[in-house]
Amino acid sequence: MGSEGSRVVVPRNFRLLEELERGEKGIGDGTVSYGMDDADDIFMQSWTGTIIGPPNTVHEGRIYQLKLFCDKDYPDNPPSVRFQTRINMTCVNQETGVVEPILFPMLANWQREYSMEDILTQLKKEMMSPQNRKLAQPPEGNEEVRPDQKGLVLKCCIV
Repeated sequence: MGSEGSRVVVPRNFRLLEELERGEKGIGDGTVSYGMDDADDIFMQSWTGTIIGPPNTVHEGRIYQLKLFCDKDYPDNPPSVRFQTRINMTCVNQETGVVEPILFPMLANWQREYSMEDILTQLKKEMMSPQNRKLAQPPEGNEEVRPDQKGLVLKCCIV
């Protein structure tokens, strides 16, 4: 018998396995997806996300690639999130592509129950917000190179 108010804390690896399974099955309407960067990463730290820009915004039809990095404190602390594809949004550092936690409420007010799916979905909603929906965007088709969390260089091309 458990006492009222007690809760079970799911261990990090079980939580990440749940998220991986959910990501592999696909989410909602298919405009947001995520999965592991490297199947051999036994610590399940490096993830890739994709957001298809929402309709009736400057983001419509664009495909945005993101990197999410879950350190050993995830899900107690949020992952770091970085756009690999160039984007102009109020919560994204224009030089690095990093989603700035102080400018993105979900990261600033992180709760253990939040997931990578929630982050990607909220970023998509942020693209539709009045302050972001009409911001001029970098031209499509430009190949960008940004260092990933491990210091490697990744190339991303908007198609």
